[in-house]
Formats: sequence, C-alpha cells, structure tokens
Amino acid sequence: MNTICTQEILIIGSGAAGMTVALELAVKYKVGILSKSAIESGSTWWAQGGIAGVFDRQDSTESHYQDTLEAGAGLCHEEAVRYTVENGPNAIHWLIEQGVKFTQSEDKKYHLTKEAGHSHRRILHAADSTGKEVSTSLADRVKTNPNIRLYENHVVVDLITQADKNSSRVRCTGAYVLDTQKDCVIVFQAKSVVLATGGASKAYLYTSNPDGATGDGIALAWRSGCRVANLEFNQFHPTCLYHPNAKSFLLTEALRGEGAYLRLPNGERFMSKFHPKEELAPRDVVARAMDYEIKRLGCECLYLDITHKPVSFIDQHFPSVKAYCLSFGIDISKDLIPVVPAAHYTCGGIMVNSLGQTDLWNLYAVGETAFTGLHGANRMASNSLLECVVYGRAAAKAISESISSIPEFDIANPWDESRVTYSDEDVIISHNWNELRRFMWDYVGIVRSQKRLERAEHRVKLLQKEIQEYYSNYKIGKNLIELRNLVLVSELIIRCAKQRKESRGLHYTLDYPELSSIAKDTIMVPINFAAQNIVVNKN
Repeated sequence: MNTICTQEILIIGSGAAGMTVALELAVKYKVGILSKSAIESGSTWWAQGGIAGVFDRQDSTESHYQDTLEAGAGLCHEEAVRYTVENGPNAIHWLIEQGVKFTQSEDKKYHLTKEAGHSHRRILHAADSTGKEVSTSLADRVKTNPNIRLYENHVVVDLITQADKNSSRVRCTGAYVLDTQKDCVIVFQAKSVVLATGGASKAYLYTSNPDGATGDGIALAWRSGCRVANLEFNQFHPTCLYHPNAKSFLLTEALRGEGAYLRLPNGERFMSKFHPKEELAPRDVVARAMDYEIKRLGCECLYLDITHKPVSFIDQHFPSVKAYCLSFGIDISKDLIPVVPAAHYTCGGIMVNSLGQTDLWNLYAVGETAFTGLHGANRMASNSLLECVVYGRAAAKAISESISSIPEFDIANPWDESRVTYSDEDVIISHNWNELRRFMWDYVGIVRSQKRLERAEHRVKLLQKEIQEYYSNYKIGKNLIELRNLVLVSELIIRCAKQRKESRGLHYTLDYPELSSIAKDTIMVPINFAAQNIVVNKN
C-alpha cells in the first residue's frame, strides 16, 4: 500500500514546540502533525518545574539574560539569549491565551518560584505539573482546530529531499513515515517541514525522559545534510526518583528551589563542599557532585529531603510528586526520597538561525532538537519551555512569510520494501538497545575521558554495522527506526565529546579538567552538507 498525503506544512513532533508552530500557522494554512504515539506523549508532558519569564517588578530582563549567560558557562550565543528573554513574557501570555492555567496566589497574581541558577523568582508554574498543563491545553486547541490534521502513531523513517528549481540548493519536501497501526510506509509531502522531535536522552541508562526521546530529528537532519553542534552537552538532572518500578520520574528542581536538601545515606548534607549556592548550584555542578559521592561511597543512590517543610506547603506545591512517591510507599512529608542523576536534556542539536531554519531549505527545527545557542554549555532551569514557544512562534512567522514563494514539489517515489523479509530476531534489537544505553552511561556520562570515549566509539560502530544489516534486509518497525536514529546520534555525541579538549559546563573530562581560554562551539558537518551549492538540472 503506497499512500501520499499532502499538506502545506508538515510538523514532525507533538510537544510544546511543534504544537506552537501548528497553532500559529493554522490561522491561515493547512497543517499536518505527526506524533509517534499519542499527542501528549512527548517530553513537554513530563516537565514539572515551569517556564521562566520576567513578571516581577523586582526582576529584570537584564537579570534573566545575565543568569542564563552564567549558567551557560561562557558558550551561550548572546543574541539568542537576548532574543529569548526579551520575547519571553509575550510567549507566556500567548500560552495563557491558549488556555494554560498557571498557579496564582491569593491576590490573583501568578505565583513565581525560584530554581537553580536564577537570581529572582521568575518561574511560572502549574503546581508541579506545568508540562502536563501546557501539553493538555495546547493539545485541546490542536484537536479542535479544523486546519490541523493530527496523525498519531506515525514514525518518520527519513526525510524527502529534491533539487530546488529556483536555486542551486537542495530543499526538503516531506518524509517517509511508518504508520505503526497499519504497518505501512506513507509518503507525506509539504512545502515546509518542521522538526520538533525533542532530544536524545534515551541514549542513557537512567533518564527522566519518556521512551520517545530517541534523537529522531537530529538523526533525520544529519542524514539529509544538516550540521549539528554541541551534542557533547547532555544535561543530567540531579534528582530522578531511584526505584526499580519508577522508570523515569523526575523530581522537580522546584523542590530544591523551595528548600529541599540533598543528603548522603548517613543523613549528612554535602553540597557545601562543592558550591557556595549548595543545593541551588547549577545542575551540572549538582549532578557531578552527586556522581562523585555515589562513586566515592559505592552506594546506589543519594537522598532528597523536604520533611522540614509543613505538610500543607508540600500538599499545595508538590501534589503530583507526593502522590507519585506515595504509590511506591514513600511519603515525602516524612521520608527521604532516594534519587540518582539522570539524562534529562540535550543542549546541542540541529544548527538553526534565529528563525529556526536549518541548512536544508524549507526544513525548520524547534525545541530541544534544535541548537539555537540559547543554552550554551549548560541549560538553565525552565528556559526550555520558553525556547519552545519563543522559537516556535518565530519559525511559524518565517514560514508564513515565505510559503507563497515556494514552488510546488515533485511527487516523491513510493517507499520500496519489495526485497525485504520479516525478521524473527527482535531479541537482537532489544539487546542492542540495552548495550547502547549501558556503555553510553558508563563511558559518555557525567564524567568522561578520552579512553572511555574511544571505547564507546568502537562499540557504537559495531552496533551501526548490525543495525544497517537489519535496516537493509528486514521490514522496518518502530523499535528499529528509533534504535537506528539513537545509535547515530550517540556516535555524534561521542565525536563532539572527543573534539572538546577542555571541561566546560556539562562536559567534564578527566584528561582536560581545566577550562579553555577560548570558548567555541563543536560543529559537525556532514559529508552531504545541504547548504553547499550544487549543479542541478533545472529543466
């Protein structure tokens, strides 16, 4: 079965970034959204803390700007930071217009909390389930918009490119997409394509991200000739619930923002040895301190303690955390919470300009999958949702202004699977998943070395050979597509990490523990670089 679906704009991914672009464009255009599973399944849903913006008279845009630069360890692009924080309040007001209900104080003012790295209270939140509130509100708008067609359970295999008739460049015109319900590959085509696929934290054994965080957009863009940058900067959230049945539950940074302590198994606090801000130190510092203490003591986890706060305060501010922990027999108002650092956010990604445009014409990238320069070497808490909305709206504006001048695309060839067979060796894919996540955690985790990175690189290349054989000879499925993407992105992470001969922000290496006097991005250029001029037949 070969089906072709066409629309004016195709958005791959259904998190905050993707839905922002869709809702902004759907005022005038027909938009298709692809989601790997249900629309609310992305990382946005899981974001607990909130979204940063200047709403307090005691606060200032300049302060938000300086805090972000400091957290980014000298590698933030100043123009990207300035653009984001200046447009932040308008972006948050837009969310409110979409129906997002942020927590308010008794005087009906928005309650602002404080998180690590911020010098003021500037985090708007919906109790401790901000992501869920944002995701649900935007999804409700998407589902009721007549100009948006939602395709759930659709997994992108590869992008479709063709020569642009109006220039000497290559353009993106769609994607080959696996409908996992009907088990067939469909051709989706559009004048503009947007990647909003999230990060690649599933590459690690412990992660706060949902299962879908497999770096799909980064892999798709790289294979199509787009540059990527700074993939060595993987943010590890210090506090993920450590429990055999908890899988990937994040304990919001707001807990420490509201006074929770980190403790060793003997009950001793330890963060004062590592940073003057103690528990409110930047995430990379806290995660590395925890990693050090876990390895020093040979213990499996450390503990987060908020028992000194009134029960009423905990019930009001952290109802979701309390309820979830209670399901595992942990009462956070009385008990210490077992925690481990976990892969949380991909600070690097597909290189884009201020409008979200990639190297490939008519291909945009927004949200965690994109590299805007905002986060530098370490993302500051609650700037990620902000980036999704600010750059999502910018990309939508750019698409709206350019789409009328984009020529019609050529209809792509159908997907050819005439020579493949069904595989009965799914256990190999599962084994490869486990192997990848283990050696990435051990060798490319919070603390690295050149020897560890070389070992990881050797293993990732062996995995790629096995996966390529599978991809070439067997009928594809969701697990194989995701594994293929994640192994590629893992290789790019390793290559970026090997190139950085210093320790900066989230990248800490035993071989180069000092900070270099020169701060520069790690940029990877694919052999089929899409922004180069090409000779094409324009007949």
